[in-house]
Amino acid sequence: MSIYYHLPGLFEFYDLYKAFLPLFREHREYFYEWCEIGSIYGAPSDCIWGGGRVGFGEAEPRKVAELMREYGISARLTFSNSLIREEHLADTRCNKLCKMFERNCSGETRAVQNGIIVHSDLLLNYIKSKYPGFYFVSSTTKVITDFEQFKAELNREEFRYVVPDFRLNKQFDKLNTLTETQKQKVEFLCNECCWFGCYDRKKCYENVSQKSLGEKCEDHICVSPTAQRGYRFSDAMKNPGFIGIEDIQNIYAPAGFQHFKIEGRSLGSALILEFLLYYMTKPEHQLKVREEIYLDSTLDLF
Repeated sequence: MSIYYHLPGLFEFYDLYKAFLPLFREHREYFYEWCEIGSIYGAPSDCIWGGGRVGFGEAEPRKVAELMREYGISARLTFSNSLIREEHLADTRCNKLCKMFERNCSGETRAVQNGIIVHSDLLLNYIKSKYPGFYFVSSTTKVITDFEQFKAELNREEFRYVVPDFRLNKQFDKLNTLTETQKQKVEFLCNECCWFGCYDRKKCYENVSQKSLGEKCEDHICVSPTAQRGYRFSDAMKNPGFIGIEDIQNIYAPAGFQHFKIEGRSLGSALILEFLLYYMTKPEHQLKVREEIYLDSTLDLF
């Protein structure tokens, strides 16, 4: 069974992927045979439909679209703002992005379908009607922690995939009751570093949505007792919701789950590389991949 990773930083880490994707194609022997890149997701800076993280992607959208087309990878626009209102739907920049990523640069329909990660039903219905070429992903910013609500989301025909809150990751007694069709729609968030006991996660995402809309608001104060440490992969590995590579191979894949999301759009390229090494690269080849990337003089990994 193939496992599909959905990787962060479509616009944020364009330079890293420009160096990594040739390695993944030309030296497939460096990487696990069973893993594939299901998509790369993200949003440009100053994108009012954006959510989840405050966007800082500076790569030129057309170059990003061309890179994804060259390597046959699905590009996902992260339009997970939860506070979209009717007046926001006409935003020129976001509509231009939809037009560009719905079709390739030559104006022909893409062989690989691109997607939209969405929170707002208002935005979902607008894009679905105006740009029918996309598939849709239900965003983890909905903070779906109730399993019955999660099942209801999986049963919505609008969504090809649903990303539950990471606190559902290990509820195997319930996950194993899902039908095969439902299992194929589940996309687990693997490497969340957020406090497992967080009671304020939805407010955190709403604060990001406000900032994306350009609204004046105070910074959200994280309630985690270790918030001052920031994101550390070593901390994420200790999280009760963490899904490691052995979990994927020995638990999730045998149970029929294939889709796994790696977070990290707000992190640096060097840490994203560590995710690519850990989740996709055979241990005996990790140094080779790391050296190839680090010795690329065009990259600023920090």
